[in-house]
Amino acid sequence: MAASVVQYGRRRGSSKKVSSADEANRMIQPPDLRQVTVLPKAEWLKIQDRLHQVNTYKDSIREAAQQREAMHLRSKEVVKSWSNTIAGQRQKKLEAKKIREQIEEEQRKLTDIEEAKYQEQKRKEAITKARAQQYYQTDRVKGFHRVLLLTEVLKEREAQIELKQRIQSTSKDMDKEFINMTKSREDEALRQEQQKALEKKLERQAVAEDLTKQIKENDLAKEREKLEDKKEGEEIQHLRQLYLWEQRMETEKKVEQKRNIMQAHLEHLSKRDVIRAIETQKQEVEEERRQLFLSAKQNMMRLRKDKETELFREAQVHRDRIMDKLTATLQEQTVNEEERVAKAVAERDAQLAQQQQDEEEKKAAMLKSITAHREAMRQEKEQRDMVAHQNAQDTLQAKKEADRIFLEKQQLKAQQMKVDGRILQDLYANQMAEKCARHQQLRREQHDLEAKNEELIAEEEKQFQQYTKHIIHAAAEAERNVLPLRKAARDGIGGGLGPIYGAVRPSYLVQDITGAQMPKYVSGTTQNIKELNEAVDIHDAKKRLGFTW
Repeated sequence: MAASVVQYGRRRGSSKKVSSADEANRMIQPPDLRQVTVLPKAEWLKIQDRLHQVNTYKDSIREAAQQREAMHLRSKEVVKSWSNTIAGQRQKKLEAKKIREQIEEEQRKLTDIEEAKYQEQKRKEAITKARAQQYYQTDRVKGFHRVLLLTEVLKEREAQIELKQRIQSTSKDMDKEFINMTKSREDEALRQEQQKALEKKLERQAVAEDLTKQIKENDLAKEREKLEDKKEGEEIQHLRQLYLWEQRMETEKKVEQKRNIMQAHLEHLSKRDVIRAIETQKQEVEEERRQLFLSAKQNMMRLRKDKETELFREAQVHRDRIMDKLTATLQEQTVNEEERVAKAVAERDAQLAQQQQDEEEKKAAMLKSITAHREAMRQEKEQRDMVAHQNAQDTLQAKKEADRIFLEKQQLKAQQMKVDGRILQDLYANQMAEKCARHQQLRREQHDLEAKNEELIAEEEKQFQQYTKHIIHAAAEAERNVLPLRKAARDGIGGGLGPIYGAVRPSYLVQDITGAQMPKYVSGTTQNIKELNEAVDIHDAKKRLGFTW
């Protein structure tokens, strides 16, 4: 029996071909202690590592790295709570910075909230101010402000009048003092004027001396300018003479040039007369040639006419000769012609007989063909009549069918029109109902709008009355004339004199070209007229009318 023996850390080997029965016996039987070698743990681990091909050096390095990492983590955990290290100080600074940023953020939020509240308050104040300004820009408020300004002006005028009266009352007492003060001031002014006159005299003397010196200097300067002007005049005279000489030369050149041009023109005129004489002579020669040509042409025409007359005479003689010959020839031919005529008549009669026979044969053939044609035409007409009758029957049947279809279509169309009319009637009814509902809705909306407008007008009137009441109260306390303010602050929008209608006081105008505003209804005149026309006491009315019973 082969056994596995381990000795000094080496395996001696075993048989690879072991039966399953031997393995079973070996597993069941206990080991033999005499053949078992006991090894230390380190040796055993070394053997196991070699068997499993484990690198102990790498494992030891890995374990050392893991231990260092664990120790580093433990040291970090320990050092984390220390405050005297660089990392601790950095962490502490970061935490302080974070806390400071949080506090600043909270402060910024509070500042933003306060700023938003402030801006909201400013917006509300701006809106209130804009509304107040817009309210102050209305016509009614502007008119009230004008009246308020009028009251201020009246008050100022009264103050000025009072001040003027006070000044007039106090001016009488102040006249003497004013005269004395004026006299002293005039004396002082006279003394000052004398002092100023003396100073001015001294200044004028100094100025006169300066002016004398300046005059002498100016005289010297003028002498120098005269000498310079004289030199310039001489130069200008020389230049002028030179210019005149050049102008004279230029004029002589122009005169010479004109003389040459005139001479050339005269020569041209003399040559032109010679040329005209030559042309006149040429025209006379041409006229002579033309006259000679005309006379020659007339002679040629006369000769041609004589030649034509001679030729016509010769032609007439030749014609008479030919007529004589023809007469003789015709007399000779007459006899022969009679014979030819008789022969031609006989031939013609034979031909006519033959033609008449041919015509009769043709006529018989024609009658036969006409009869056959008439029979064919009759049969064709009968056939056409039959076809036409059949076509008429078919057409009548088609018309009846078309009429039936048309009647059916008309009935369907009438039914469809009736249905369409009913639908259209329903549509019109719906539209009328919608229109009525829409009209009612518009009326309701108009009524609501008018109610809202009335409410707004009432609110504006209330606000205006409160504002005017406050202003009138302030004006009364300031001792202003409040009568124009009360008149401007009366009820009703508008500046008319009529009664209030819908919170509006309209204006009534005269219906003429002037268009003036009618006065208010209630006045002293109207009350007087009312008392005259309306009797409060019947006895007074009787007495006024002259009745005594």
